[in-house]
Amino acid sequence: METEYEVKILDIDIQDIQTKLKKIKATKIAERSMKRLVYDIKLDKTEHLGKWIRLRDNGKKITLTIKEIVHKGIDGTKETEIEVSDFEKTDQFIRLLGFEPQAYQENKRISYKLGNIEFEIDSWPKIPPYLEIEGKSIQEVEKAIKLLGFKPEDATSIGVTDVYEKYGLDIHEFKELKFD
Repeated sequence: METEYEVKILDIDIQDIQTKLKKIKATKIAERSMKRLVYDIKLDKTEHLGKWIRLRDNGKKITLTIKEIVHKGIDGTKETEIEVSDFEKTDQFIRLLGFEPQAYQENKRISYKLGNIEFEIDSWPKIPPYLEIEGKSIQEVEKAIKLLGFKPEDATSIGVTDVYEKYGLDIHEFKELKFD
């Protein structure tokens, strides 16, 4: 399992962040719409909290990922990911294994890169946009936070579920999260 080193800066102004990214000479990689199905992992008919399967089409490639939150921190998420060729057939395959999707979710993403650091401006339905910063180490992520003029305390390592909760919404109540 690989470790994700990432944080989020919540409630951002997209234009302001894009200006900052251009100022530090980050390269715009893509702007795309994404869709995903999320499947809970249940063992002995009980939910395995903090571990799930994600099937995602990011507009460039389709991936199947097992994600696990081991703790809340920059390096708190572990993932194993493979690329697949067909979203619908992979969904059928997962269902044949006994997993039912708990949710269908859409978001929009604008991606930038500077060296090893990836900057993702994410827009999700019903909440303000946020910036995700991902690097190959904790030090890279911390450096990127400062490069953009933020302080470490401006960043959070919470997942999307907790981001929705911060805005008074339970993401699990939405079988479908789409833009209207």
